[in-house]
Parts: sequence; C-alpha cells; structure tokens
Amino acid sequence: MKILVPIKRVVDYNVKVHVKADESGVDTANVKMSVNPFDEIAIEEAVRLKESGKADEVVAVTIGVTKAQEQLRTAMAIGADRGILVETDIAPEPLAVAKCLKALVERERPDLVIMGKQAIDDDFNQTGQMLAALLGWAQGTFASKLQLESGQATITREVDGGLETLLLPLPAIVTTDLRLNEPRYASLPNIMKAKKKPLDVLKPGDLDADFSPRLETLKVREPARRKAGVKVASVDELIHKLKTEAKVLS
Repeated sequence: MKILVPIKRVVDYNVKVHVKADESGVDTANVKMSVNPFDEIAIEEAVRLKESGKADEVVAVTIGVTKAQEQLRTAMAIGADRGILVETDIAPEPLAVAKCLKALVERERPDLVIMGKQAIDDDFNQTGQMLAALLGWAQGTFASKLQLESGQATITREVDGGLETLLLPLPAIVTTDLRLNEPRYASLPNIMKAKKKPLDVLKPGDLDADFSPRLETLKVREPARRKAGVKVASVDELIHKLKTEAKVLS
C-alpha cells in the first residue's frame, strides 16, 4: 500500500504574524516557516501505518517555492520515504491545489491520501473535499481515529452529537483532526538520513496545473486592538458597569 501525504509550508504557529505596511498580505520576510500542524499529524499517521505493516511507502508532496524543500525534508525525517515538490512562486487556491493533487494521484497511484483538514494560514478547509470529488473517491474528514483492514478504512470523527464512525472503501481521502495523534520530534540521525532520501522537483506544466488566481485580495488588516480590562470588587459593581458603561444590560 502506498500513502500520499500532501503538506503545506506555513508560518510557524508560534510566530506572531504582522501585516505588511501596504496591507497586501502577511509579512513573511525573515519569519520561521514550518509544516502545517494538521499536516504533521497526517505524516505521523501515515508513518505509523507503515511501521505497523499496513503500508509499504509514504510519499510527501507539497506545492510551493523552492524553500518548501525544507518542509519536505522534515516530513522525510519523521518517516516519509520520499518527497515531491511542485515548484511555483504563486500561492495556489484550494481548487487549483486539488486539481494538481489529482494529477499527482493519477501519476503515483496511491491507495490512500492522508492530509490535514485545513491550513493554519488561510483556514479554507476545502482541498481534501475537492480532491475526493475530483477523483470520485470516498472521503473521511476530521478523522480522530483511523484503522485499515481488508481494503477498507474505518474512520472515527467528531460531530456535534458525539462520535461518528465511517467505513470507507479504498482508495480514499482522509483529512486529519488534532486528536488523531501527537506527531513525533524528528531525531538528529533521521534528519541527516532525510537529506539523502529522494526528492523530485516538478513544474506545474508537468502536471498540466494552472495556478492562476481566481480570487483577488483587496486588503489585509490586523484586528482592532482591544481595550484593557478592569477589575471589579463585587458582582454588584460588575452589573453596574455592564448597565451604565457597557450598556449591555437594561
């Protein structure tokens, strides 16, 4: 069994982002970049499946700039066998990513695609669902548990009423939730080994991919600054302030 794991290069979740002076987007100059946290969970799950004997090969793939090779090397240090970079300077939108991944799936012929449910930079939460629709594959989103048995995947996912269990025929698309696992830290020996693992670099034209934007960002602004809170001595004083100052009570 081959597992394909799409990942994304994003600003590290520990970094406080700032908007560019011209309000055209988020300033990423000299900012630490990392693998999207949900995608790290996807890599970890794929590697665990390989370690348990359920999979034979894990392939990490990303779409982005040349420096995104760093994130692919991180995925390989965690345990992916090889990486594929579709090199482009354009930040592709979810539908373009899904179409590109469809071409990669047809090229690589994986039995399972595991990917993060969303990226922490744009929060679209669309690519996995779009890819499943384009391929006509079964999908299990927001997976908090994944089991493979007899050519089928059993997915447990959280819904408003509790837990939902899905039985999916393979091949299938699975998107990962935070509760699926806790990604391991890449050890130094594995980081060194990852440098020798194969990494293929493709161009969008190799996959007939078109990353031309369909949306235009007009302006990006930081949230309005909140005023500092105040301490009150009693419940009566709180109610008084809510009535007279905040005017949220009558």
